[in-house]
Amino acid sequence: MILIDGKKTSLEVQDEIAEEVKYLQGKGKKTPHLAAVLVGSNGASITYVNAKVKACERVGFESSLVRLPDTISEEELLNKISKLNNDPEIDGFIVQLPLPDHINPKKVTQAISPNKDVDGFHPENIGKVALNLPSFLPATPYGILQLFERYNIETAGKHCVVVGRSNIVGAPISIMMGRNAYPGNSTVTLTHSRTNNLKELCQQADILIVALGKQEFITADYVKEDAVVIDVGITRINDKTKKKGYRLVGDVKFDEVAEKASFITPVPGGVGPMTIASLLKNTLLASKNKIKG
Repeated sequence: MILIDGKKTSLEVQDEIAEEVKYLQGKGKKTPHLAAVLVGSNGASITYVNAKVKACERVGFESSLVRLPDTISEEELLNKISKLNNDPEIDGFIVQLPLPDHINPKKVTQAISPNKDVDGFHPENIGKVALNLPSFLPATPYGILQLFERYNIETAGKHCVVVGRSNIVGAPISIMMGRNAYPGNSTVTLTHSRTNNLKELCQQADILIVALGKQEFITADYVKEDAVVIDVGITRINDKTKKKGYRLVGDVKFDEVAEKASFITPVPGGVGPMTIASLLKNTLLASKNKIKG
C-alpha cells in the first residue's frame, strides 16, 4: 500500500507556482491576486480561509479577505460580488461555503464572473469541463487529478466508481475521469444515496472516489484488492483523548481499507491540501489570461 501524501504534494505544487510568480514579477508583470469572501463566523470556514490566505503568502500572491456579517442580505452580498467582478486588481475570488440559510448559494455562484471563478463552480466553467474545453477546473476534483499524475496512477481503461453526486466533487470528477485525457479515459459509474447495489459496484472499482459526507461509511468489504481509494470526506468527531477534543475522519474506514488498497489518501492530509493547491493554480491561470487579454 502506498500512502498518497496530499500535504507534501500540495507544497511541491506551491513551490512550482512560487517560481512562476517570481518569473512573472521579473518580467514586470502583475502579481496574481486572490480574494476570499467569508460570510459569518463558521469555525471550519475561518480555518479553511486562513489556510488559503497563508498559502497565498507562501507562493507570493497578493490576497484579500473580505469578512461580512452573517446578517448581510443576499442583495448586499451580490453587490459585493459585482464589485469584485469589476475590480481590475483582483484576478480571482471565492465565496466560502456554506452560506447563511437566507442566501441562495446558486445565485451567488452564478453571480461570480466565469473569468474570476477560481473555485470552478460557475455553470459556464462546469459546461466547458463537460465539453473538454479549456476552463477553470473545480478545485477539489482538480486536486485529485494532480494526485493521480504525481503518483503515476494509471486511469485509462480502469473502472472508476464515484460515491456521491455533489456539484462540488462527485458530479464534476465523474465527468473528468471519463474524458479523453490523462488522468481520465476511465469507465465511470456515478453512485449516490439512492443506488441500490452500492456495495457490489464499489467492489468492482479499480479506482474508488468517495465524497459522500458520511464518516467511515466505506469499510473493507466495499473495496477490492489493490484498488486505488480516494477519500474526499471529512468529519469532526469528539475525542477526549485529543488535545483539541476532537479528531478528523473521512468517509473511508482507513485502517481496514488501507490493508487492501494499492494507493489510499489519508484524512486529514490527503485531498484537502490539494484543493488549496488547485485554487492557487487556477488563480495563476486567471492572472495569465488577463495578461494575454
